Amino acid sequence: MRRKIVSLVVCAAMALSMVACSTQNPEEPVAQTAGEQVADSSKAGGASISILNSKTEIQTQFEDMAKEYEEKTGVHVEVYNADTDTTVASQIATKYASHDPYTLSMVDPKDIYAVANEYAYDLSNEDWAKKTKLGITVDGKVVGFPFCVEARGILYNADAIEKITGESFDPTSVAKLDDFQKLLDKLVQGGMEKPVGILSEYWSLGAHWFPMVYEEQQDPDAFVKSLLDGSGNLMENEKFNSLMDSFDTLIKYNYAKGSASNADREETSMMLAEGQIAFMFGGNWDWSVINQYDYTEHLGMMPVPQNTTDTSNFSIVGGATKYFFVDSSSDTSDEQRQAALDFLNWLVNDADGNAFLTEKCALVPAFENIKADKLDPFSLSVKTYADAGNMIPTYNYLPDDHMTVVGQEIMQKYLDESMDRAALADAVTEYFKSATPIEH
Repeated sequence: MRRKIVSLVVCAAMALSMVACSTQNPEEPVAQTAGEQVADSSKAGGASISILNSKTEIQTQFEDMAKEYEEKTGVHVEVYNADTDTTVASQIATKYASHDPYTLSMVDPKDIYAVANEYAYDLSNEDWAKKTKLGITVDGKVVGFPFCVEARGILYNADAIEKITGESFDPTSVAKLDDFQKLLDKLVQGGMEKPVGILSEYWSLGAHWFPMVYEEQQDPDAFVKSLLDGSGNLMENEKFNSLMDSFDTLIKYNYAKGSASNADREETSMMLAEGQIAFMFGGNWDWSVINQYDYTEHLGMMPVPQNTTDTSNFSIVGGATKYFFVDSSSDTSDEQRQAALDFLNWLVNDADGNAFLTEKCALVPAFENIKADKLDPFSLSVKTYADAGNMIPTYNYLPDDHMTVVGQEIMQKYLDESMDRAALADAVTEYFKSATPIEH
C-alpha cells in the first residue's frame, strides 16, 4: 500500500469512515498542553466556544484550524467529534438536558427543523445570509448556515479505464446501465478482474445509496409518505427496481464479492486512487481519504448508470448536506454567541476561512463569493453538474434511524447476497410501518 507522506495523525483520522468509524471520544475536546492552557487563561477578553463536528472525516482539519484561529483571534475553540454510535440529534439533546450545549452544532438539514424554534438563533441579519440560496429558513428566520455542498454518484478513475480500453473515457457514454456493463466486461477482459468497489459502511448504504430511491421519484415527499402510511409498494416501483438493477451490477463486479460487508474503506479508496479498480460509489467527501494515496491524475464523479427513461442517469444527487446552527439558549452567553457568529462570517468572508473550506477540507462552498478553482477533482465534478442544473435535490426528511436500520440491518445483508430483492423490499416496508416521520 503506497501512501503519500502524511502525518501519523492525518493517517489515523483518514483511516476512519466518514460517519461510522471515528474512535475519538465525542465529549473530549481538542487536546491542549499545560502551556497552551496557561496561554489561554492569560488572553484578556478571549471568548471560548464549542463546536460539534458531525463531518468526522475532517476532524483533523478542524483541530488544526481551531489552534490557528485562536492564535489569530484570541477565541478558544473546542472541537468535538460526533459519536458515531448514536444519532447527532440524541447527542445534542443530551447536551441540552445537562445545560451544556455546543455553541455551534453541525447537523443534518432535518435536525435544523427539529431544533429551530427552541434552540436555533436567528441568523437572518448576518452578512453571509445574502451570499447563499441554501440557508435554511423556518418561520421567516434564517436558522441554518450551509457548511458545504456535497453530492453522490459513481467515482471513477479515467486513467485506469483508458489504460485498458485505449480510448478516452466519456462518462455520458455509460449513462445507460447496459453500456456501463459492457465497459465493465471490457475492463475484465483487459485484465482488471474486478473493476468495482462498494463501501460497506452502513452510512454509505443507508444514507447515500438507498435514499436515491426516494430522491429520484417524481414527488419524493409523497412517495415517502406512502411508505409511512403503508400504501407504497417498492417492488412495483420503477425507480426502486432501476436503482437496484444498478446496485446488482456493482455487486457482480465488486472486488470484495463474497465478503462485501467486511470491505475496508481505506483499501477500497486506495484501490480506486491507484487504479486497481475503476469505479466506486461515493461522494466528493471521499477525496479526504483518497488524496492520502498515490492517486492518478484523472479522477471524477458521474451519475449512477441506469436503464431509465427519465434523465436521472445524467444527474447526480446533492445539495447542502451539513448545517451549523448557533445556540440561542440562556446556557450560551452573548459573548460566546457573538464569537460563534464571527466564526461563521470568517468562514465566508475571510481568505483563510475560505481556504479552510475549499483547500484544507476539500468542500464545495455554498456561497457565491467563495472561489472554487482549487477544488479537488470530485468536487469540481459536483460544481460542473450543479452549474449545469444537473443535480437532483437531496431528500432531508427521512426518519432519524433510517441510516442505521436500512443501512446496517437491511442493505448490508443485501450487499452480502444473503437477502434477495423481494426480501429487501419487504424489510424496508416493514421498517416504515413503525418509523417516526420528520415534521417539516
